[in-house]
Amino acid sequence: MRAAASAVLFSCLLAGTVDAEVRLLTAASVHSGQPDAPAATALAWETDDGRVVAVGDRQALRMAYPQAAVTDFGQASVVPGLIDAHAHLMFLGATLMQADLTGATSRQDIVARLQRFAADNPDGWLLGSGWDQNLWPGKQFPGTAELDAAFPDRPVWLGRIDGHAGWGNSAALRAVARQDGQRALQGAWQPEGGRIVRDATGEPSGVFIDEAMQIVRAAIPAPTAAVRGQMLSRALDKAVSQGLTGVHDMGVSRQDLALMRQFADAGKLPLRIDAYADGNGDALADLCAQGAYRHAGGRLQMRGVKLFMDGALGSRGAALLADYSDDPHNRGLLVTSPEDFETAVRKADGCHLQVATHAIGDRGNRIALDTYARVLGERSGSDHRWRIEHAQVVSLEDIPRFAQLGVVASMQPTHATSDMGWAEERVGPERILGAYAWRRMLDSGAHIALGSDFPVEQVDPRLGLHAAVTRQDHAGQPPGGWQPGQRLTAVEALRGFTTDAAWAGHDEAQVGRLQPGLRADFVVLDRDPLAVPSAQLSTLQVRSTWVDGQPVYEAAR
Repeated sequence: MRAAASAVLFSCLLAGTVDAEVRLLTAASVHSGQPDAPAATALAWETDDGRVVAVGDRQALRMAYPQAAVTDFGQASVVPGLIDAHAHLMFLGATLMQADLTGATSRQDIVARLQRFAADNPDGWLLGSGWDQNLWPGKQFPGTAELDAAFPDRPVWLGRIDGHAGWGNSAALRAVARQDGQRALQGAWQPEGGRIVRDATGEPSGVFIDEAMQIVRAAIPAPTAAVRGQMLSRALDKAVSQGLTGVHDMGVSRQDLALMRQFADAGKLPLRIDAYADGNGDALADLCAQGAYRHAGGRLQMRGVKLFMDGALGSRGAALLADYSDDPHNRGLLVTSPEDFETAVRKADGCHLQVATHAIGDRGNRIALDTYARVLGERSGSDHRWRIEHAQVVSLEDIPRFAQLGVVASMQPTHATSDMGWAEERVGPERILGAYAWRRMLDSGAHIALGSDFPVEQVDPRLGLHAAVTRQDHAGQPPGGWQPGQRLTAVEALRGFTTDAAWAGHDEAQVGRLQPGLRADFVVLDRDPLAVPSAQLSTLQVRSTWVDGQPVYEAAR
């Protein structure tokens, strides 16, 4: 023990930290995230800059830092701060202020929830999100009639769970028609990159898919600055309460980044945000003109762009190479034309930015991979870390191309357990083999980073750990897991939300592990995620969340 203490003390002398004020944490287990690192029971960090100085045995570190303030977490477990590699903070904030339709099992359930919400929110548009027709009898898209009966005069607009479709009532459609220059919604025409669902007579049904949603959104009054601030604040509070110390925020506008900068300037960002610009627009133009952005406080940066290739599988908007198995003659939607997509990729590349592309269907993924290959050329082997977000349904022959091109597969485990009840109906028994294929992707040599896509899924990385390891829902269904060969180990799943997520954001020199010199971002859990039965991963309790060595969330005792 004396030799261990001497070794720790020697390493600290080399780092020049002996005279610095150090805080010490002890727990039943401390997982550093470093490969093959010995088991640890203590973590030490400098309080002035929030950087780790040592990880090791509690007795050895107590001897090395006899003056350090010590917090003992007893039988709890400490892991590196959890990072959601694909999420949407402002979208989450908006949903937290709207009617929650998640899990609704019928149209009647939707209406009942809306009526309860409307009783407390009587003015303006009635907004909600989270509906999923796949949970309803018949699994068919809804129409205006159900909403009209309850809300004949008040405009209603409801976002689907995946954010790729919306449902409105007749009052909403009338509001759209009053917009200057708005083309009549009736007929056979379709907006580029989207679809207005119509009945046999050409009348709009009330459902708008992908880019068609912008037609309705344009009629909804924009939230005030105060409301937007509330949205971000609520989203941040929710995220840290679930153990998140970092979020890769996909699709951040110039306006959203300005709000986040205000929070960062005021010291009101409790976690780290890796923001990705929202397509080939103003935010990307700013990055090209001014260079990648990083806030001096170290908790906000934007040095990449998020582009869109196709829609979502649940609304049959994901672009497929062949027809949907449950919808002949439909191959989904390209939200961006291949030509415009390549223009945006080349623009981002010329501005030395990281590219991340939403691609869900096998055609969407192939176009993204082909475009990356053309733009990168001989530089495909460089350390570019370009990403494909979701990589949800990938042709088996395309899976090896991720590693060959150095492309990160940014995947969301809970998508599989949410979609498993109907995904094979969409794509059939052969294509499903390349869907939600985490193990195949990892075994091919590709880097994977894990996230949730919240608020499409819940803001809870523990659910992601559970889904990744079990491929089952909360009730343990199906027995043995859905497509069980694609499961990850607990170590791989935790790494996907920590080390690998940090690497995917070019942040591995700052976060993702607990080792000397890196930020003291960590989560205290009531049990060890690498030791509990896999069925218990979703029930782990977050006792506290720490960023830069300071608690940003503490559970009530």
